[in-house]
Amino acid sequence: MTVVTRFAPSPTGYLHVGGARTALYSWLVAKAAGGKFVLRIEDTDRERSTQPAIDAILEGMEWLGLNWDEGPHYQTKRFDRYTHFIDKLLEEDKAYKCYCSTERLEKMREEQMEKGEKPRYDGHCRDNPNVSGDRYVVRFRNPQTGSVKFNDHIRGPIEFANTELDDLIISRSDGTPTYNFCVVIDDWEMNITHVVRGEDHINNTPRQINILQALGAPVPEYAHVSMILGDDGKKLSKRHGAVSVMQYRDDGYLPEAVMNYLVRLGWSHGDQEIFSVDEMIEYFRLDDVNKAASAFNTEKLNWLNQHYMKALPVGEVAEHLQWHFSDQAIDVTKGPALEKIIPLLADRVKTLKEMATSARYFYEDYESFDEAAAKKHLRPVAREALEAVQDRLASLSEWNAASIQAAIQATADDLGVGMGKVGMPLRVAATGSGNSPSLDVTLELIEQEQVVARIARAITFISEREQAQQ
Repeated sequence: MTVVTRFAPSPTGYLHVGGARTALYSWLVAKAAGGKFVLRIEDTDRERSTQPAIDAILEGMEWLGLNWDEGPHYQTKRFDRYTHFIDKLLEEDKAYKCYCSTERLEKMREEQMEKGEKPRYDGHCRDNPNVSGDRYVVRFRNPQTGSVKFNDHIRGPIEFANTELDDLIISRSDGTPTYNFCVVIDDWEMNITHVVRGEDHINNTPRQINILQALGAPVPEYAHVSMILGDDGKKLSKRHGAVSVMQYRDDGYLPEAVMNYLVRLGWSHGDQEIFSVDEMIEYFRLDDVNKAASAFNTEKLNWLNQHYMKALPVGEVAEHLQWHFSDQAIDVTKGPALEKIIPLLADRVKTLKEMATSARYFYEDYESFDEAAAKKHLRPVAREALEAVQDRLASLSEWNAASIQAAIQATADDLGVGMGKVGMPLRVAATGSGNSPSLDVTLELIEQEQVVARIARAITFISEREQAQQ
């Protein structure tokens, strides 16, 4: 048997974190078995489904590297298949037409709720030859005895009594099929063997199994993953910030870090934290997924992201970093190659967005000095050191870390001061702030003339501030 899994989002919004984790788990099941991963767009909700949402889902899947083997299939293009099977069930008396008005159904539900009963269709039209009309829905004739049992890969044995399940509407009064019926036909005709989805679908599963059995179709295996909670222990939502997968890209996370984080959000393999894609495929098993809700931990994601910024080939990181430079309107052609700054900054930032922001001084002049750094290091006492080191740096015939370091050291030696007395004012002059990687390698990546000009700017700043205070 070929293992076939599917990810079937409704295009009513972006690809959210929970959906991405479900897609990843489903993808891993297929890849581990050498099977097939199907992408299906469940767009039967025509009012809420949008093309931008479809594009966002596809973009999110591609960014994560969750390549599909078949699809995307669109349910709105398969209505003829659904209609065919609805007619088949009607012919076999496994479905029936229900002529009940909206008013009757609402009154029925109100009376049931007043009695403390679970609202469900009372079967008025199920075997009633006296009902008729021009407007009707089609209901599935659910078994009235026995139960539906299935062994969930995550939750173990689950059983529903058929008496708890009413006769599900499978075709609306306008002739359009309903979600639960479309899913059944799609899973059958696409040969889906394993259905991985959120726990909110557990109640749909027995209904779908009954329809599959009525059609004589094979029943797939099921796995219902738990919800994801935010850092505060509440259900993950927009208030927690990044919920859309592409928001994580915008916030500066690498897809490898997000993938690694998502796979661990409810699954583990010993104490291992870092997983390559090949390791995920090798070790992941649905039966090992925790049925308890998982809590999102932004600090853990930040830790993973920093790991991948340092561990991935620098060229791969540069491709993603380029997006953030463009997003922040930083012209990468006016400074060093991105591959050179990544090793310098990866230990100092948690995201690519932070890296792009903190690397600005390599590519453009800063607007102003950091106020705290200037107050501490650009004082009148620093003027002599800055003038001396400016002369030495301007006269260098070779602009590299070794010669820059030697010039700074020689300046300190000549003035009889420690390296910090020269280095800190120079750092603020060159970068605009009091924080940067090692000064010699930092200056090496800024053009010599630019460094000299920035030192002159700092000297002028000191003089102007001194005059203002007199």
